[in-house]
Order: sequence, then structure tokens, then C-alpha cells
Amino acid sequence: MSEELAVLAVVVGGIWALLLWISIVVWVYRDIRERTRDSSLQILSAFVVLVFFPGFNLPGLALYLMLRPRESLEEAYARSLEEEALLRELGDEGTCPSCRKLIEKEFQFCPSCQTQVKDQCAKCERLLSFSWVACPTCGTARPGAAPPAAPSPTQTATGIEAQGDQEPLQTTAATQEVEAARSQH
Repeated sequence: MSEELAVLAVVVGGIWALLLWISIVVWVYRDIRERTRDSSLQILSAFVVLVFFPGFNLPGLALYLMLRPRESLEEAYARSLEEEALLRELGDEGTCPSCRKLIEKEFQFCPSCQTQVKDQCAKCERLLSFSWVACPTCGTARPGAAPPAAPSPTQTATGIEAQGDQEPLQTTAATQEVEAARSQH
């Protein structure tokens, strides 16, 4: 009876050790796939853990944990997006949209190509970005800026406006050129 229990304990312990070994190998392979796209590094990492079976994979697992990339691909991508957004925030105000040369934030015209990069408020003479509809200091509407679209009372229950009451849209010179080019073809 005690021999049968000993054999049973060895079999159960062996199965448990085998399952633990396989689960660690699978975990390492999944983890390294989230951290690098290099297939040779993925295979090498799984192989290191696979080979070091004595000690329940602890030497191989410890070696893998020391050498694996610090951040996952998802974390690296999120960090790069944050960095790119910060650089764009800093860089958009300081470059000319026409020639892409660096300019001071308080310039109204680019000194290199003479492109107008900011508008001036008619009331307080503060420089305004072209994307602004009104001056943030005095609230004066910027000339030539399209007013924000206000919901009209003629909207139907589905949220679609009636077509008969709408005013024609203002066309700019660039829009007129595009329409002229389309009509010639």
C-alpha cells in the first residue's frame, strides 16, 4: 500500500512538474510575443526556458526575466504616440505651414517666405490662430471665420436638417478654383 502511494505521489508530482514546465514555456512564449516582433528572439526565449528543466524552470525563467525587453509593444506604441503628440503640440505653433521653417510664436508673418501665420484681432489687436472663430481675450468674432454651426429649429426628429431653409455656403477662392478645374474636365 505504501509503495502504491509512493508511486502515485511520484506520478502526480511528475505530471504536476511537467504541466508547470509546459505552462511556464507557454507563458514565456506569449510574453515575448507581446514584447518583440523578432521571431528569432521569441524562439530563443522559449528555448532557454524549455532547456532549463531542472529546478522547475527557475534558472531559465530567471534568465528570461532578466533579459526580456522592459516594455511590451503596446506600451512602446502608446509611449511613442504620447511623444509624437507632445512634439506636435510644441512644433505646430513654431513652424511655418508653408516653408516649415522655425518661427517665433508671436510672429504674424513668416520672415522667410512672408506667409501670414496668424490673424490680428480687430478690437484688441491680439494675434489669433486661423483655427479660432473668436478672440479669446475680448470675444470679438474673427473676420472671415465661419461661425459655429448652431442647431436650427427646422431639424427633424432624426436630426437631419430640412434642405429648403438652408443658406448657400460661402465659397473661398480655393474652392472656386477647384470647382472651375472640375467643370473643365
